[in-house]
Amino acid sequence: MIAHQSQNLNSIADNFDMSRQAISLHIKILHECGLLTIQKQGRDRYCQAKFEQLREVSEWVEQHRKLWEGRFDKMGVLLEEMESKKKKTVKKKSQKRN
Repeated sequence: MIAHQSQNLNSIADNFDMSRQAISLHIKILHECGLLTIQKQGRDRYCQAKFEQLREVSEWVEQHRKLWEGRFDKMGVLLEEMESKKKKTVKKKSQKRN
C-alpha cells in the first residue's frame, strides 16, 4: 500500500479487518526493522517504504531459497532411488511366487 506513496496510519488501518492498535504495532515493528519511515505532519503520521532495506531482506531470502532448493532436489533424487528400489524388490518377490 505504501510502495507508491506515503499514507497515514488511519488510511492504512481502514484497509484491514484489524484494530488500529494492531496496525500500529505492525507499523512500529516495520519501522524498528528499518523497512519504513514515519514522518509527522501535523497530527498525522505518514508511513513510507524504505526499499533499500527490503533489498537486504530479499538477498537473505534468496540465499536461503537456493540452499533449500538444493536440499529438496537432493531429497527428490533420494526418494526416486528409494521408490525405484522398492519397485524392484516388489517385482522380485512377485516373480518368486510365480
